Formats: sequence, structure tokens, C-alpha cells
Amino acid sequence: MAHSSTNLPRMQNQSRARAPLERSLNIASQVLEKAVKQKKPSQPQMMRQYDLIERVKRYNPNTSEAMLNRAYVYAMKAHGEQRRASGDPYFSHPLEVAAILTDLKLDDATIAAALLHDTIEDTTATRAEIDQMFGHDIGALVEGLTKLNKLDLVTKEAKQAENLRKLLLAIADDVRVLLVKLADRLHNMRTLSHMPPEARRRSAEETLDIYAPLAGRMGMHGMREELEDLAFHELNAEAYAVISARLDALEAKNVGLVAEIEQQLTRKLSDRGIQAEVSGRRKRAYSIWRKMERKSVGFEQLSDIFGFRVVVKTVPECYQALGIVHTTWPVVPGRFKDYVSTPKQNDYCSIHTTVIGPSQQRVELQIRTRDMHEIAEYGIAAHALYKDDVGSPTEMLSRESSAYAWLRRRFCLRGAHRRRQHGGRLQDQRRDCAAGLGAHQRR
Repeated sequence: MAHSSTNLPRMQNQSRARAPLERSLNIASQVLEKAVKQKKPSQPQMMRQYDLIERVKRYNPNTSEAMLNRAYVYAMKAHGEQRRASGDPYFSHPLEVAAILTDLKLDDATIAAALLHDTIEDTTATRAEIDQMFGHDIGALVEGLTKLNKLDLVTKEAKQAENLRKLLLAIADDVRVLLVKLADRLHNMRTLSHMPPEARRRSAEETLDIYAPLAGRMGMHGMREELEDLAFHELNAEAYAVISARLDALEAKNVGLVAEIEQQLTRKLSDRGIQAEVSGRRKRAYSIWRKMERKSVGFEQLSDIFGFRVVVKTVPECYQALGIVHTTWPVVPGRFKDYVSTPKQNDYCSIHTTVIGPSQQRVELQIRTRDMHEIAEYGIAAHALYKDDVGSPTEMLSRESSAYAWLRRRFCLRGAHRRRQHGGRLQDQRRDCAAGLGAHQRR
């Protein structure tokens, strides 16, 4: 990432604990109770088994409760008395990773893999044990995640390149490995303050250079934005604080304006027979900073601080809503994009426009259907790929998600083609994959 005028930089080992598999669920529960009692009163309690099960059952009533319970207990016992840098029980981390993935409504195998994702690397657990208890599918996911973390290279550039290789190779086997890895990185960034300064800086740079772009490439814009903001806060705390303060002041000055615009939009669409969900939000600090840098403007010159989403039922209603908006308020020239008729390569679909709305305020609008909104927020995770036992997750995702197909085709298949042509080895394919993503990020 290039240096900027705001001086944003390019942008404990855990002990192994042995826990016999024959211990009962009651003993595991006692371990959890002990861990909870040892936590400081101000700290939130860890999620319990039934809480996790309930989160999954909200979107998957047929979830395998027994399997998720086994994964919960196995991971808790495996991590034993290990602690995070914050002092929390280490098991709280895989548990939070699993919780993030329930928000994405992922399948049982992915949730179980999230609970188990550090067991092979950080405990005495083995792939054979996990295969025996949870099956080959989950074992392969956990081993894929373990491979992503194994190499510890010296230089920043080498470490990033190796992470790219490992990520891309893992994606080629099963995209769910990437989803767990992104959730793992998100939780680590949320708890970054407990790490030493150099480790925090390194993680933030890696997040901006690798993980946030990958989340965006997969269409997971909500996760990408949070990763970017967390990294920005670490790498340029002063700029983050200044922009956040300005956003707070602007929001206080325009109190009620967002609600007024939401109400006017909803009413005008309803009068024309379109039932829409209209929601407004202010943009994130990193998004604002990046626009200031790209356009070389000050905060005062930005007029589209607030964005609004209009979610309707059908594609024809998207265009009807656009017509109503454009005949109600003046349009800002050059600010119209139609990603419904021409979706982005990561499956993103939406109509973008900007108008001069109430109080002469610029209003940036995104008009989309509910299905489009799900894909815009969750990307490849929005595809219902793991509910039917037809084909492997990778095969189904390749058919249904343009984002995943694009990534594999651009970064991995090119390397395979060259290998066939020149008789190269697997290392050549890995090098080509890493170089491909690096070139994409530089653009």
C-alpha cells in the first residue's frame, strides 16, 4: 500500500495441554465454569454450548447438535488452560470465530472447523483424531487452516507472499478454509490491543495488504470494511481519531437528517406502490480517509458522508425506484452506475446514484433487491451451497459464485497452464498465484 499525505504506513506462544478424549461432557463443563470464574468481573462471559447451538438453529433448524457439541467440548479440552495475550481462556478465540461464521449462516462443518481450527497447531490434537471424531471433511478443513499458519518467515514481504500462496492453495481445495481464516483474522483484529506494538503493526499491515482485499474480492464488503477500519485505527491512530471526531460532529449537527431522508424516501416509494426498506448510515473512517487521499480534498469538501440503501422486492422495482428518485430530486451528474445490468466480477449487484436531497444535502443511494443485498454484505457466504448434499462445496461454489470462479481462474489456473506448458513443478504454480494477486492489489 502506497504512502500517503496523512503518513499512513504501508498500510505468546501457547503451552500445549493434553486432554484425554474419554473425559466426559460434565468434566468439560467444569473446565468452562473454572475459566469463567477466573475471568475478571468486567469481562463478558464466554458463549456456552447451547448459545452457539441456538445461533446456528436460527438459520439451520436441522443442524447436527451432537456434532457441534462434540466439537465445542473437544476444542475446550484440547486448549485446556491456555491463555490469550488478554488473559482470556484461549478457547474464547475459536468460539468467537465460530460466532462470526454463524452471522454468515455457514454450514455445520464450517462452524465445527472454526471451533477446532487451532487444535492441530497449538495442542496435542492430531488430524487422525479429528478425522475419527468428526469425519474427513472437517479434518481436511482444520488441516487446511493449520497449513496457513505454519511458516514463520523473516521479512514482511516474504511473509505476505507466503500467506498469499497458502491462502490461494487452500481456496483451491475448499473455499470454507478462507471463510474461517477471514473470521479468524477479524476476531484477532478486534482484540489487537492486547498484543505488543510491533505485532499489532505487522498484523494491521498484513490485514490491509492481504485479508481486507481478499474479503472484498469475495464480495464480503461488511467484513472488508471492518477489517480496514480496525487496521487503519492501528496504523494511523491520529488520522482515525480526527476523522471519527469530524464524523461525530457532522452527525450531531445533522441530527434527524438521516431519519428525515429515510422517511421521505419510504413515503415517496410507497405512494407509487413500492414497499421498500430504506436505511441510512455514515461511512467509515477508513473509507473517508481513502477518498480524501484519492481525490486530494479536505474533509469539508466531501459531500457524500452519508449513504442510503433502498431494498426492494424485484429487479423491475429497482428501476422503478430509480425513476422515482430521479424525478423527485436533482441528480448529481456522473454519479450513476448500474451494477444490476452489469454485475461486478465478485457478484455484486446494485444501482448507484447520487441526488441533491432534503436540506440541499447530497444523498448517495444504493438500490437493490433482498438477494442482491445478501450478496453485497456476505459475498460468497450468501450462496446457499452447503444445504444440499450434491457435489462438493468447491464444485457447487464454482458453479454458483462468479467471485470464487474468478479468483481460481485468474490466480491459480494460470499457474497450472504454465506448468503444463513448461513442465514446471508445484512451486511454480504457487509463485504464479502469489504474483497474480500481488499485481491485482497494486492495481
